[in-house]
Amino acid sequence: MSARLTDNHGLHCTGPAGAMQGINDFCDGFVAYQPRSANVLQAADDYPDSPLANIYSAMLWMFLERPEAPSKSIPYSQRVEKLDGLNEREKGLLALVKAWQQYDFKKVIAIGETLCAAYPNDLSLLKVVQYHAFNAADAALMLKLALAGQSANANRAPVHSMIAFGYEQSHEIDLAEQSAHTALSIDPHEPWAHHALAHVHLSRGTTKQGLGILNSSAESWKDLNSFMFTHNWWHIALFEIANGDVTAALNIYDDRCWGVQPDYSQDQIGAVSLLARLEMAQVNVGERWHSLLPYLESRADDVIQPFLCLQYLYGLAKAKSSNTASLLALIKQQAENPVVSQDKCLWESVGVPVAEGIVAHAHGDHEKAVEKLAPVRSQIWKIGGSHAQRDLFEQILLDARLRAGHWESARKTLEHRKTWEPESPLLHQRLNDTYRHLNIQ
Repeated sequence: MSARLTDNHGLHCTGPAGAMQGINDFCDGFVAYQPRSANVLQAADDYPDSPLANIYSAMLWMFLERPEAPSKSIPYSQRVEKLDGLNEREKGLLALVKAWQQYDFKKVIAIGETLCAAYPNDLSLLKVVQYHAFNAADAALMLKLALAGQSANANRAPVHSMIAFGYEQSHEIDLAEQSAHTALSIDPHEPWAHHALAHVHLSRGTTKQGLGILNSSAESWKDLNSFMFTHNWWHIALFEIANGDVTAALNIYDDRCWGVQPDYSQDQIGAVSLLARLEMAQVNVGERWHSLLPYLESRADDVIQPFLCLQYLYGLAKAKSSNTASLLALIKQQAENPVVSQDKCLWESVGVPVAEGIVAHAHGDHEKAVEKLAPVRSQIWKIGGSHAQRDLFEQILLDARLRAGHWESARKTLEHRKTWEPESPLLHQRLNDTYRHLNIQ
């Protein structure tokens, strides 16, 4: 392991040289959402004495976002622990992935911040740490990390996309748009910039403009990994619903959002949230909930990330799965003895009432849904996810209020939603119905 090599970030790696192609495929492919990032797995198996190939492989397995991810990941990090001569960056990355395997997310972020400061041109590292800040609902840290990497990566589109998303999650919409366009001036096909603009136009209520931008960019997503492909199409579907074309949104669900990689966590929650939105837009989704069932039932013991878990739960409840009760019981246990220790208070104060509320909504008990969801509405951001993704829970609460006849609280929500859905036929219909019930002319 004596070779001194340089990866595509311009950073030194310890050998062997044969692993470098796989390492560089990860470095470049990971930030670009390209499937070639997974080539590092073969490189790690071919070169078990390559620190970075094995560290990156350990990280990729953790992105599986399943309870068995650590058992898949640990053999790769154990290989690295047996090696001598690691440089300081490799030692830091090894410590980060080991903390991740233990679900010590605070430690992951702390290590990640230190490494990002020491190696600002390591874009794949920045992407990993921003992912963890996102899951921790720390938009300020997302933005801080990305801005700190800007000067070292000024000519690289992904850093500007990460800045754009950090700005958008921090409610700096104009700056988010500017950064996204900076990324696109470098690479017109930068998918995370398209994604950031989807959020920008959803936040502004300029849904027709957003739809035009994404539709004109969609051809460039066809060779991306399933998350980026399905998620950007998910955003198009949201614009279609907002503009009243629910048939187009349903077709996107069938052709672009579900079935690409159905065993993947992000594809599953995208499907759950889009089906839920379609139903609340008065679309008959037929047997589509049932088609999710085999995949969601494999998640009935998965409470690692509250944001993901709650959507698995809702999908199970909508599909009338017998595993709904067991996952709900497991969620309640997290308030006493959580799998992720720092999540105890989060589950107790937010996760459990949200879980009870969304199950009640799925089962048609709208009064209970309102009772459970309304008191924690302002705290749901703590579970992670983006504004657009968490809007699912806001829509469930609104739907429950309308169905339970809570007209005044529904009116306030609907009038507020007009700011980002100004042209939504469904919203105007609901608002007119609410005014009628309240005898408002």
